[in-house]
Amino acid sequence: MVADKQRLSGAEPTRTRPSTISVIGTGYLGATHAACMAELGFDVLGLDVDQAKIDALSSGHLPFYEPGLEEVLTRNLANGRLRFTTSYDEVAEVADVHFICVGTPQRGDSNAADLTYVDAAIETLGPRLTRPAVVIGKSTVPVGTAACAAARLQTLAPAGDAVELGWSPEFLREGFGVEDTLRPNRIVIGTDSPRVEAAMREISATQIEQKIPFLVTDLQTAELVKVAANAFLATKISFINAMAEVSEAAGADVMQLATALSYDDRIGGKFLGPGLGFGGGCLPKDIRAFMARADELGVEPALSFLREVDAINQRRRARTIDIARTLIGGGFAGRTVGVLGASFKPNSDDIRDSPALDVASTIASLGATVTVYDPEALENARQAHPELNYAHSMLEAVRDAEVVLLLTDWAEFRDADPDELAKVVAESRIVDGRNALDPTHWRSRGWTYRALGRP
Repeated sequence: MVADKQRLSGAEPTRTRPSTISVIGTGYLGATHAACMAELGFDVLGLDVDQAKIDALSSGHLPFYEPGLEEVLTRNLANGRLRFTTSYDEVAEVADVHFICVGTPQRGDSNAADLTYVDAAIETLGPRLTRPAVVIGKSTVPVGTAACAAARLQTLAPAGDAVELGWSPEFLREGFGVEDTLRPNRIVIGTDSPRVEAAMREISATQIEQKIPFLVTDLQTAELVKVAANAFLATKISFINAMAEVSEAAGADVMQLATALSYDDRIGGKFLGPGLGFGGGCLPKDIRAFMARADELGVEPALSFLREVDAINQRRRARTIDIARTLIGGGFAGRTVGVLGASFKPNSDDIRDSPALDVASTIASLGATVTVYDPEALENARQAHPELNYAHSMLEAVRDAEVVLLLTDWAEFRDADPDELAKVVAESRIVDGRNALDPTHWRSRGWTYRALGRP
């Protein structure tokens, strides 16, 4: 049962359609949200302080790769429902509802979330709100942030308590951002304000009509939903990777183990794929920030298990390197290594905390010549890791390689022909860091095949 304040879609307050929605911040979350809100029929004004980013978006170009999003962007620029600006004055003048979609990276001096961009959005927007407005945060923030932001906003705004804030966490999966915005599996809004709830219901009317669950909670619960979901997901991934460690020691096969577990309805098979572990701009920093906030609240022991979740995830990277080192004869100095994958996951060019690039750069630091190929993330990888070599095709990356590492499970790599790769490598050895390949097939074609958690 949901709490009294939580309500599924049903009877609702009077709905007033906002004339214009603003989206503050046009990174991955903000650009996706802005384009998809326009796709739902709203007039949307996206704001960012980065003029180059605004210029790119205004001309229909995304500063990142996300399947299907550029088509949504260009379509809504063309029909006039979507435009971009660097002016907070313009945003405050034309919009009735403002979404805060700025980043909350990990702080440089601790595991806590850096709220600089959230604070800046509140401090800059607030003094410009001279009439009633609704502000809805979507950024992932530590619990307690929204209440402070709401109080600060009303202090700063000339309209005072006629400016109200709610928090509606995002649940986007990179590679599926358009689908997850237009057809989310649930919508959560944290608020005790009928006006904020009404605005969010109107904005979400299409999804509510599709019977997508719409939950109203207090601010603190809404903030916890996102970080709790990410902590659970990270725990599930690290659990099966812990089982991979045990399987290797015992001579068992973690893939068969995962399949057997997946038939238990209480467990299920989603995200039960053993391999190199998680990365990206959300899971690693979110679980660390969650632990830091728990410590601030005096309940650090409640989340102490997340330290081991994080540690298991990091150990998979070291184990992948160890397997490759064994295959190549005990050392990397002077050896040639081909790496398939740079992004932290397929269908993305995001390299933040990428396990693939971490493994590749570590092997290079041990004296190997490492060449990397990725279908979308090469430019980002090149800027972050200029010490690596980069190829523009899979065959080019593995040419003359004494061992090949598959580290991001793009479809192109899963579907690779072992006979074609065998023609260009120096030695037919492969480490499957994602358990993406069929070991029997690759071994039958003459490859020495190793994977995490498998005999």
